[in-house]
Amino acid sequence: MLNFSVNRPSDRTLPQQVYDQISSRILNNEFQAGERLPSSRELATNIGVSRNVVLEAYDQLMIEGYIEVRPGSGTYVSQGSSLLVKKSEQPSLSEDQHIVSDPLPSVDSIDFKASNPAMDYFPRSIWGNLTREVCLQSEDRLFGYNPSQGITELRNTLRRYLSRVRGVNCHPEQIIITSGATQGLYLITKFLTTQNKKVIIEDPIADEMLPIFKNAGADVLPAPVDEKGIVTECLPKQHDPSFIFVVPSHQFPLGGTLPIQRRIQLIEYAREHNAYIVEDDYDSEFTYEGIPVASMQGLDPENVIYVGTFSKILSPSLRIGYMVLPWNLVKQIRQKKWYLDRHTGTIDQMVLAHFIKEGYLDRYVRRMKSIYKQRRKAMVRSISKHFSHFKIHGKAAGMHLVLELDGVDFTKSLVNRLKEQGVIVYPIEPYAISKGEHKNKIVMGYGSLTEDLIEEGVSRIKAVLEMH
Repeated sequence: MLNFSVNRPSDRTLPQQVYDQISSRILNNEFQAGERLPSSRELATNIGVSRNVVLEAYDQLMIEGYIEVRPGSGTYVSQGSSLLVKKSEQPSLSEDQHIVSDPLPSVDSIDFKASNPAMDYFPRSIWGNLTREVCLQSEDRLFGYNPSQGITELRNTLRRYLSRVRGVNCHPEQIIITSGATQGLYLITKFLTTQNKKVIIEDPIADEMLPIFKNAGADVLPAPVDEKGIVTECLPKQHDPSFIFVVPSHQFPLGGTLPIQRRIQLIEYAREHNAYIVEDDYDSEFTYEGIPVASMQGLDPENVIYVGTFSKILSPSLRIGYMVLPWNLVKQIRQKKWYLDRHTGTIDQMVLAHFIKEGYLDRYVRRMKSIYKQRRKAMVRSISKHFSHFKIHGKAAGMHLVLELDGVDFTKSLVNRLKEQGVIVYPIEPYAISKGEHKNKIVMGYGSLTEDLIEEGVSRIKAVLEMH
């Protein structure tokens, strides 16, 4: 006799529960092919539901092929409807994965992660009002399929913004809107390494960058970075790379700004080796001394691919990035973008276009520059208070600096001890491809931390080092 219970308060309807019970037993071979099932009336009586519930479940099982009805005979399990279900084993996690997935310490954690914006200042009401206006007032086309390169409104607005703020020289048709800078970098790497897989990248480099290039099939060649950015004298002479990846305005993680002499040398190197320069410009709006350095793209628009994002400026959840491409790359990379995800979400694109065009972005950046500047000062003040032998690297820009402490080796065990005391720091050494040069340096992000938390975090670092 087929008998089972149903759960009336469940989110699953009664017909769904009956369907689930029978289909799982058929799949698990508890009912053999050709075996007769009870009539709808009999099963309804057994499990205490109406006959219509069972009839609806039987109809669905029959549509999906689990059962078949033989006129004048009854309902039977169909041939070939059982499946041996393999039990999956939980994979063993690597040491790094264990570190990432460990629960937070019991004490309140102070996380010095770089590039974390101050989300408590995100302009929610403005963004929400603009989203409502866009949804209610936009033409129907916005809610359909749109061009892979992004909507015209955002590309036009972005072209004017980048020209004014970053000195980027381009036409709106050269801009492709992406789902974050990560997608843009992947697309560029995948396309440019089709014939030549060699790519020069800065060393050290942000930890998410190396996997992007390698997963796209690149053969990575590291070039050293000092306090001024990539060392152009060390660029390999014997290789012709497809492109050179640089962060010239605020290098991550060391924080340097590439001077004009090196920018020119880099452009000359790229021209000589028939290579592109991929310029990542992730947070240059936040400069606290003087004015932001102009983009490299403005110096050589036909050889520099400019990549930017709004994840660091506004919110990581806003997955809108962009590429500014030389004309000869536009058509091919548009096609690759189409095959990858058709197009980036158009409602957020339109909201962002209004946010920029109506001046909200400029006002927001001015406000956040003031806040981040004060937080940077608080960081420097706390470091000076608690340490006597130190160096601070990185131009007064962005949302992080690099702290170098004499005689300290930020090993994994030391980082874990700091974490146990509620402080999460990020050593430079794991970002480096060539090891051994940065053992006493850590990234200290301050974007998402209040001045009180910065002071408390630095004091905890001092206390742990005194015990170490």
